[in-house]
Amino acid sequence: MDDDPGYSIGELARRTGLTVKTIRFYSDRGIVAPSSRTSSGHRRYDTDALAQLELVRTLRELGLDLATVRKVIDSEAALSDVATAHLQALEVQIRVLRLRHAVLTAAAKRGSSPEEMTLMHQLAKLTQDERRRLIDDFLATTFGGLDHPGFAGLARSMTPELPDSPEAEQVQAWVELAGLAQDPDFRALMRRIAEQLDTDRADVGLRRDPIADIRDTVAPALESDIDPGSPEAAEVVSVLTSRHRPDDLLDWLDTVNDSRRDRYFELLAVINGWAPPESLTPALQWLSQALRDQRCTA
Repeated sequence: MDDDPGYSIGELARRTGLTVKTIRFYSDRGIVAPSSRTSSGHRRYDTDALAQLELVRTLRELGLDLATVRKVIDSEAALSDVATAHLQALEVQIRVLRLRHAVLTAAAKRGSSPEEMTLMHQLAKLTQDERRRLIDDFLATTFGGLDHPGFAGLARSMTPELPDSPEAEQVQAWVELAGLAQDPDFRALMRRIAEQLDTDRADVGLRRDPIADIRDTVAPALESDIDPGSPEAAEVVSVLTSRHRPDDLLDWLDTVNDSRRDRYFELLAVINGWAPPESLTPALQWLSQALRDQRCTA
């Protein structure tokens, strides 16, 4: 070491950015051992020690505990295995932070009460199985006991699938959707819609979804900006009333034309990463007004 006296602790501190106290602590613990000592007893470190300190600093900054760092330095643990385990732990922490961020963001936007924020936090923390049970219960309330052949597929299309690593907006959407799914009034609304769809099929023998029927029939009128009280609108109404009884259709529109239904499907699209759905509200409102206008002029 005469030609290469090595580095003093002060020189290592300047090169690594660590404090002298920290380097001495690592040295005393045997994590980074001196390669020699001067005649006066001062510790000297070689280039291997410098490289080890750089690694120790990196591992500590990444959050590894000192015991794990020592195992890596002593080659008792493979760095790749340690990195994999730490990565998995970080992914859990990231998911937790995303949930917290989403809940706090939603609470700030909505001006939530402490009770509402507590509920949102509880909903956000549900496991995948708990989320599935919540939605299965909602869908069973909506479609249970009805034998419409299309309801099984509709229930599947109404099921949210929150990713393992969701974005903040997906978590926020899940919290709101879960709140809707647990709301007794919304459950009752969706049940009434399902029962009316089932009754339409049984009584009239309709094979087509009435919602799709209205959307497709009214869409050209909306695009052409046809007034609901005009003769052109009467033709659209005539097409629909040939397939649906007017009184039943009005009752059905009054039920289904609820903004919460649209909101459920908007939130579902966010959670599942789907394209935003087209709102049915304009078509439903147009038809409702057209039916009433036609009655007044009849």
